[in-house]
Amino acid sequence: MDQFVMGLTAMGSWVAGLFFLRFWKESRDRLFLIFAMAFWFLGLSRLAVAMTPDASENHIYLYWLRFLAFALILAAILDKNRPAKAR
Repeated sequence: MDQFVMGLTAMGSWVAGLFFLRFWKESRDRLFLIFAMAFWFLGLSRLAVAMTPDASENHIYLYWLRFLAFALILAAILDKNRPAKAR
């Protein structure tokens, strides 16, 4: 059951990434592209957790993947809030 829920979470992350990609195609705003990449990394980490046979043996790379996703989100927000002259 846990693997099924992780799969659903991964699918939801990828769908959210596709929505952000569509918003990026319409507006060409970097924020949406970076958010799409972050959600795809989160979906990939959820899929990797679902594919591991024992949840207690999750490897450190899964946490680095999540860290990368959240760092991308933080970087996108900081980039969006910079003054226009600095961009």
